[in-house]
This record gives sequence, C-alpha cells and structure tokens, in this order.
Amino acid sequence: MCEPKLHIVDDDEAIRDALCWLFQSRNVPVASWPSAEAFLADYDPAMAGCLLLDIRMEGMSGLELFDRLSAMGCRMPVLFLTGHGDVPIAVSALKKGARDFVEKPFNDNDLVDRVIEALAFDAGERERQAGQAGVAARLATLTQRERQVMELVVAGKLNKVIADELGISMRTVEVHRAHVFEKMGVKTAVELARILAAVG
Repeated sequence: MCEPKLHIVDDDEAIRDALCWLFQSRNVPVASWPSAEAFLADYDPAMAGCLLLDIRMEGMSGLELFDRLSAMGCRMPVLFLTGHGDVPIAVSALKKGARDFVEKPFNDNDLVDRVIEALAFDAGERERQAGQAGVAARLATLTQRERQVMELVVAGKLNKVIADELGISMRTVEVHRAHVFEKMGVKTAVELARILAAVG
C-alpha cells in the first residue's frame, strides 16, 4: 500500500502551492495535481489517505472526478473545496458519499483538522478491512464439519446438544471445537462470536 497522504487536485497553481505549504507545515504528507485528468493518469487503487478536490476546474470538474473514482471503487474519503455558489452542488456530492466540503475562503486550522479526521477515518477503514480479510482467510481453513460446529457454538448450544444435532459423539464435538478456536485464534465462544459479528 502507498503511504497515506492528502491528495490535492486543483487547477489554480497559487492555491495548490498554498495548500501544500499549509499541510506540510502541519506535518501532513501531501501530493498535488493540476487537473482531474492528471490525477486519474496517476491513480493507483493502492493509494491511501484522502482527496481534496476543487469543484470547478478546467476540463473535468472535481465532481466528475469524484464520480469516476467512485465507479472505479476508490474508497478514499473526499473533501471538496467550493466557492459560495457551489454549495448546492457540494451538498449533492455529500449525498453521493463525499465526506465533507469546505467553503472558500476557508479557515486554515479548520481545513487541516478536517483533513486529519479524514486521514484517520481512512486508516481506520483500511484496518477494519484488513481485519475482515484476515478473518475470512481463517474461516476458509475450517472444514465443513468445523463450520457446522462453529455455527452451533456461536448460537450458544452446549457440546451435548451439538453432538445430538450433528449425530456425532461429544468427544468429537470437543475436538472440532478446539480446532475451530485454534484456527480462528480465539479462546472463548464469546470472542469467536464477536469477530464473526464484526465481519457480518
């Protein structure tokens, strides 16, 4: 995965330079592009962090870029920089999944705080997705019988009841249960239920 950073896309060089300086002064890693087309040419699904897009740009607008990235499966949080007349457009972008919009002229500290929040949100989402992928990989190691035992354990059933339902001995249930706990990296049924609930 690429280093998490703020990705600024703005066709106004002076604003772009000022924003880069602002975020670098607050130790926020940043990269910038002069157009939506330039960003798309460099876009990599492994990019992490968040995007700060100007709504109105020459060529492709920030909104069009947002739509294109969404269609490509980009999940980085997006914040829009908007002039006063663009607020209705920005609100409609929020409804489509953008994280926030900031009106020009903006307060420097407020903008930096919002970007730092978006970067933290992205990091948390990536951590959660990595955890889900890890649980899915562990689930894939279970045999069909271990899965059956696991589902009944998570449903709160006792070993004797599980044995009766599956037509196997209690000792066999205990062995399968031990294997499930070992493969899933848990010590209790409650812990197992919690990680399964987290991945839906």
